[in-house]
Amino acid sequence: MNTTAHRHDAIVVGSGPNGLSAAITLAREGRRVLVIEAAATVGGGARSAEVTLPGFVHDLCSTVHPMGVGSPFLRTLPLEKHGVRWIQPPAPAAHPMDDGSAAVLERSVAATAATLGADGPAYSRMMEPLLGTWELLADEILAPLHFPSHPWILARFGVKAIRSGRGLAESLFRDPAARALFAGMAGHSILPLESPASAAFGIVLGLFGHAVGWPVVAGGSQRLSDALAAHLRSLGGEIQTGTRVSSLSELPPARAVLLDVTPRQFNAIASGGRNPRRRRMENFRYGPGVFKVDWALGGPIPWTAPDCARAGTVHVGGTLDEIAASEAAMARGEISDRPFVLLTQPSLFDRSRAPAGKEVAWAYCHVPNGCDRDRLSAIESQVERFAPGFRDRILARHTTTPAQLEAYNANCVGGDVSGGANDIAQLFTRPLVQADPYATGIPGVYLCSASTPPGGGVHGMCGHNAALAVLRRELRD
Repeated sequence: MNTTAHRHDAIVVGSGPNGLSAAITLAREGRRVLVIEAAATVGGGARSAEVTLPGFVHDLCSTVHPMGVGSPFLRTLPLEKHGVRWIQPPAPAAHPMDDGSAAVLERSVAATAATLGADGPAYSRMMEPLLGTWELLADEILAPLHFPSHPWILARFGVKAIRSGRGLAESLFRDPAARALFAGMAGHSILPLESPASAAFGIVLGLFGHAVGWPVVAGGSQRLSDALAAHLRSLGGEIQTGTRVSSLSELPPARAVLLDVTPRQFNAIASGGRNPRRRRMENFRYGPGVFKVDWALGGPIPWTAPDCARAGTVHVGGTLDEIAASEAAMARGEISDRPFVLLTQPSLFDRSRAPAGKEVAWAYCHVPNGCDRDRLSAIESQVERFAPGFRDRILARHTTTPAQLEAYNANCVGGDVSGGANDIAQLFTRPLVQADPYATGIPGVYLCSASTPPGGGVHGMCGHNAALAVLRRELRD
C-alpha cells in the first residue's frame, strides 16, 4: 500500500451498512474518506430490486430493521432528512400454531403478556426490567468486548442471555405457544436452540420489538443504504461504485484502510503482501447458510390465524420441539423436512412495494453452509401449512441458493448472512482473540465488517466501532 501523498485520510472498501457507517464516523470528524464498492449500487445486504415481476420491489437480503432503528450509531444520523421513513407494522412478529391461533410479539410487554395466558407474568418478569434501560443495554451489547459501563444492567441481562434458547423457554414457560414464540426469536441466532447464548438473540429481539419495533423502510431497504450514502456525501465523503478491489496495492494512497469484508476476502486482498495473521484468519469459522425465496403474490398470504396479517415478520415452524429439530439438523449438516422458516410481508404495510391489490413477501430457511439442496418446496409447504391456499396466490417466485447469495455478496460465504458463526466461542472474539478486534496486523489496515464485534445485523456498529479505533490509532491529528 502506497503511503506517500494522501488525497484521502481513509479508504473504505465495501459499502454495506458497516462500510458506510465507518465512512460517516470518519467524515463527521473532518477526515477525507473514499468508499470503494464493487457493485453498481451501494448497500451490501441492504439492497432492493425487482427480481420477480415489474413493479414488485424485493429486498435482496434484509428487510426488517429493529437493530437499524435502535442502533446507538444509526439513531444519531439524520436519515429521515435523506429519505428514510420507518414503517411500523401493528405487531413486530407472529408465530402461527396448528390449532389456528398465533402467539404474537406485540409492541408493548403488557399486550404480549396478555396473549400468553398463564405464561404472561413470566414474560413480563423477563422483559420489563430490561425495557427501562434498553438504550444503556444496547450500548453495552453492541460494543466490542470491554469492561462494562453499566455492569448491573449487563448482569441482569446476561444471567438469562447466556442460557440456551430451549433451556430458557422451557424453564420460563409452560404453554406451547409461549415457548414457540420465544423459540422463533431465538432461532435468529442461526444456532441449535440447545447452544449456550442462543437465548440472548431471543431476548434482544423481543426487547427491541417493545422498545423500537421491528420496522421496514418505506420503498425498500435500498432507501436506507441510499440515505447513508447521501449523508456521507453531505459530509464531504466520496463513493466510487463498480470498482472491485483485488489487492491492497490497487488502492489509492491513504493513511488508513477499512475493509468491510470477511476474513476470507481479507486474506485474498492481502495476499500480495505481508499478512502476519493469515493462518489465524484462515481458522475463522463461518456459520450456516440460507435458502431464500422471493414471491410476487396476487393477494395477501391467507393465514389461518388473523393476527399473522398484523405482523411484518412471521416465524413459521410450529412448536419449540419442531424448531429445535430443524436447527439441530442444520448444525449436523443435514436438512429438515419441516424447516424453520423466517418470513416477511412488508407490502401489507408499505404499499409502494407492489402494484395495487398485489403483495411481495420473502422467506428463508437455514441450511448447512454451502448447501446445494433445493428448499423451495419445503419452505412453501410450511407456509401452506399455516396459510392454506397460499400457493394459489403466487404469481412469480425467485429463489436464491447459498452459492447465489455468495455470488451476489462475497461476504455471505456459503450463504452465511451473519459474517461468521454466532456460537459463544466466536461471538465475543470475532474475528480473532486480540486486544483490538478490528486490527489486521498490517499497519493502517482494519476490518469493519460483520465478522467483527458486535456481529451481524443492520446496525452499522461494526463499522462505527472500527472507525473509532482508526481515529484513536491512525488519525489522531
